[in-house]
Amino acid sequence: MRVTTRAEAGRAAIEAIGAECWIGTPERLGTLRAALESVTIVCWLLGGVTGEEDEVRALHSSRLEFFLGQVIDTTVRGFVYEAAGIVPGDLLAAGEQIVRTIAERSAIPTAFLRVDIADSDAWQTEARAALDVLLGGSQR
Repeated sequence: MRVTTRAEAGRAAIEAIGAECWIGTPERLGTLRAALESVTIVCWLLGGVTGEEDEVRALHSSRLEFFLGQVIDTTVRGFVYEAAGIVPGDLLAAGEQIVRTIAERSAIPTAFLRVDIADSDAWQTEARAALDVLLGGSQR
């Protein structure tokens, strides 16, 4: 598993769970391109992202759309979108529509997380189920 973080300060926690750490940010998509090498499933888990309103909006619209366009020519064969959280519902719904449209056009199986991460146990159960479905090759 490869996990991205924006800053070196996140490395220890990521490596402590046995994941490979990648320093990069969806705010500068070029920092994530090489992180896709040999990746099968991408999880866009930004339902709880905070920041300036225009930056949060971009992460669920233009940056998401551009990123998905980059995924097409990689080893990625599944995409999970976090469609719940503290981000306004209209942004999450718009992001989900972008994912659905591009994934359908590109035949990329998708899954959507609808449980707020504040309910950690339920969120983890749903996330594991989404990954199981995508690894099994079915659409949720």
